[in-house]
Amino acid sequence: MKVLVLGGAGYIGSHTVYELVAAGAEVVIADNLETGHREAVHPEAAFYEGDLRDRAFVDRVLEAEPGIDAVIHFAANSLVGESMTNPLKYYDNNLCGTKVLLESMVAHGVDKIVFSSTAATYGEPERVPILETDRTVPTNPYGETKLSMEKMFHWTGLAHGLRFVSLRYFNACGAQADGRIGEAHAPETHLIPLILQVPNGQRETISVFGDDYETKDGTCVRDYIHVTDLAQAHILAVRYLMKGGQSDIFNLGNGVGFTVKEVIETARRVTGHPIPAVISPRRAGDPAKLIASSEKAKQVLGWKPEHASLEEIIASAWNWHKGHPNGYQSQS
Repeated sequence: MKVLVLGGAGYIGSHTVYELVAAGAEVVIADNLETGHREAVHPEAAFYEGDLRDRAFVDRVLEAEPGIDAVIHFAANSLVGESMTNPLKYYDNNLCGTKVLLESMVAHGVDKIVFSSTAATYGEPERVPILETDRTVPTNPYGETKLSMEKMFHWTGLAHGLRFVSLRYFNACGAQADGRIGEAHAPETHLIPLILQVPNGQRETISVFGDDYETKDGTCVRDYIHVTDLAQAHILAVRYLMKGGQSDIFNLGNGVGFTVKEVIETARRVTGHPIPAVISPRRAGDPAKLIASSEKAKQVLGWKPEHASLEEIIASAWNWHKGHPNGYQSQS
């Protein structure tokens, strides 16, 4: 199969490309390198640098690479806080980019897309674990634009026969087992890389935002999924569509969730570092628990997380971060 991966130089995108190549797929990457890294591009993938909002660029890629079976779409801005202060950036990149993409896909007869969505589409959860049928009331422009992108796929599908799979997930984490690629964001906002900056000598303590939630140890519970397991879900979704599967939405989660204190304690064991933690005030809008049910993905797509152990997740992340304290910059 031949797959176009948009955002294939980014964190989840690059891991998905590596898994696709390992599975024997022919892979084409398009990325503007705004948040992606050229060093993360798989050497066996065709790479095109350009912006999704540029119709001429998208057309050029699809014309230069005939026979694309499906698109996997990771090309979106994804910082919740930034989306609150700069919402128009998110509407421009996430929605306008997707509109241009869909126009070009329709024009070139590419009719299957797998979308990297988010559990932020749900907003404050009605229940835990969250089901795909629960109401979607996003609480930030990031979640709002991702939900709007899902709706664009739906209506384009009705008009033009496009079929899509939307994968909603929470906290991608970990790194490829051999340490060749990993997580590198600037600024870094994800909990596990921030924790690992302490044993890496880049910060003295890790902040815990609130320890008075109604959870087993008072700290927030979140869903952490190894990035390789996420990558495999995207590949399974492509195969599902190629076999004639109908458009659908799936949650991806571990179904359990870990508290902030559990994550820190596991990182202490993995790294052998004390990792001092400082209790700070709650952050506005942080729900106590966010856990997604992924039973539907397991039943329909045949997805089964292979790296669900928090210790394995953090060990793989530590293997990457200790050798790349400044992300990909340390390689250049």
